[in-house]
Amino acid sequence: MEKKRILSGMRPSGRLHLGNYAGALENWLKLQEEYDCYFFVADWHALTTNPAAAFSVEENTIQMIIDWLSAGIKPDLPLFIQSKVKEHAELHLIFSMLITKERLERNPTLKEQVRDLHAETILYGHLGYPVLQAADILMYKAHLVPVGEDQLPHVEITREIARKFNQTYAEVFPEPAPKLTTFSRLPGLDGRKMGKSNNNFILLSDSPEEIQKKVRTAVTDPQKVRKNDPGHPEICNVFKYHQKFNPEEVDEIEKDCKSGVLGCVACKQNCAAKIADYFAPLREKRVYYENHLDEVRDVLSEGTRKARAVAEKTMEEVHKAMKMG
Repeated sequence: MEKKRILSGMRPSGRLHLGNYAGALENWLKLQEEYDCYFFVADWHALTTNPAAAFSVEENTIQMIIDWLSAGIKPDLPLFIQSKVKEHAELHLIFSMLITKERLERNPTLKEQVRDLHAETILYGHLGYPVLQAADILMYKAHLVPVGEDQLPHVEITREIARKFNQTYAEVFPEPAPKLTTFSRLPGLDGRKMGKSNNNFILLSDSPEEIQKKVRTAVTDPQKVRKNDPGHPEICNVFKYHQKFNPEEVDEIEKDCKSGVLGCVACKQNCAAKIADYFAPLREKRVYYENHLDEVRDVLSEGTRKARAVAEKTMEEVHKAMKMG
């Protein structure tokens, strides 16, 4: 039986942190075992909120791909760079003729992004990034799109564009279905969303010493001032890390924290050690890829070749349906 196809991408942000792992990469590791997966570097998407990101894309892409491979993403999958497959741009242009500005302005996810970025104006590319996303997905005729609930409006826009194209020209695109996924949300060291702009992150590639240093700064229960004070692990960032990377000891840690037996210093030391152990295999593989960058570039080159072959075939169908191009 033919596997269903999934497409998913990440903006090139350089070395990945724990939030990236829990929020996407860990899920990809599972998906690649069951589906026909296409994973891509969404470098054009990076420009929609920061045009100057172009200057760091190349190095950030290599570092991110090293983390993908070191975590266990299979190198023979189509791992590719969006901007290296120019067909994405052409299909994006065609799709932009099939949706109104008003429809894009109603996108609730866009409204949230504008609010979070404190943006007074919206770039044309930012307003239309769901159209580019539709081109990414439909180019490979993906059956499923792994998303959290907040991304459902994007999949609906993609489905609308597929229907509009098929009705206007000819039946070319399937309507992809959302694959609702529960993404783990790991808070940053200060309790805010983990991110490089907040400087509250732990990298997958951080050394055990660096992890210890960072976890020492993590915000814990503000009411637990001394070791013997009863704690409230449900509001503690470090406890959330234990739940993710040290599940075997979670019940004991919760009990000892609440009773005052376990102090924050010892708890943090244990947590940092468990995170370091969890990612030890990744760090070891990373050393290999850092010393074999040509191999990393070859993986991207071959993955882009595979993606381009599919994209060219799709665009042939598009041109035939439109009787132009």
